[in-house]
Amino acid sequence: MRKQRFLSNFQNGQKGEILAIGGGKGGTGKSFITSNLGIHLAKMGNRVILIDADLGCANLHTCLGIEHPELTLSDFMQGKVEHIKEVIIPTGIPNLTLISGAKDFLEVANPLYSQKMRLIRMINQLDFDYILLDLGAGTSFNILDFFLISDNGILVVLPEPTSIENVYRFIKAAFFRKLKQLVKNKGLREIITTAMDQKNQRGIKTPHDLIEQIGQIDDHLGRKLQREIYSLSPKIIVNQVRSPDDMALGFSMRGCCSQYFGINVEYLGYIDYDNCVWQANKINRPLVTESPYASSSRCIEKISHNLLKKEQLTLNGYFSPRVAYR
Repeated sequence: MRKQRFLSNFQNGQKGEILAIGGGKGGTGKSFITSNLGIHLAKMGNRVILIDADLGCANLHTCLGIEHPELTLSDFMQGKVEHIKEVIIPTGIPNLTLISGAKDFLEVANPLYSQKMRLIRMINQLDFDYILLDLGAGTSFNILDFFLISDNGILVVLPEPTSIENVYRFIKAAFFRKLKQLVKNKGLREIITTAMDQKNQRGIKTPHDLIEQIGQIDDHLGRKLQREIYSLSPKIIVNQVRSPDDMALGFSMRGCCSQYFGINVEYLGYIDYDNCVWQANKINRPLVTESPYASSSRCIEKISHNLLKKEQLTLNGYFSPRVAYR
């Protein structure tokens, strides 16, 4: 059924679903979640490709037990191959392929604007059900742009203050980056730049305040920005959960983002803290293939089904931002 729907969408010019997995802080488990989520989606009969978009510090291939990829994103970025399809490699897992990140080419960590846009165009042309982008740490323009081209941006957070703070910072940075892409008027762009300073003289404290001020100047643009920002709707996964309080973190962050940012955030699910995770990592094996019945594997399975459920609700026109993780 899903395959038929995808083929129909592709014939109508609709690309596959792009998922970008980020979070700002390094070490939260982005590559771990990207690889294992991709495997689960592939097991469900979807054609899935993983792309290591952590330019300059790639390790997604290691999570899949692939030691030395012959072709990588570096070859494409340097122009050694014409099309990104030429650097796609098999993973040994049915329905799952990989574009490994750049190696031994430090300049690729800071690509030229033309290089980045060429890469984005090529990603959008890939013919897969799901395209998963494993983003690097931080909030650089490159990382934010990859996040914003996705149909679903997923943020991984650990239940610790530094990680939570980084996710909030990432959401805010993505918000401002999105606005700057939409607003062309120089004067309004300067207001956006001013608003990025919390101590700005305009008294803009939240994204809602900023859009309201823009709307006072240009009502049509204000309404457009309100619609676009509502559609931003990032999703949260809480990793390494040890307690009920950790489990509830996603709901708390969703409420805070709605109250203070005016941005709809969805809680996609959580992953238990589990010794099976580091044991699988130690031998360079994906968790869901090495320990499919571990509690953390079952959490990833729930997240996969939750993701598909939300997508189906959206396709059917029944999506509500209040649909909760169960």
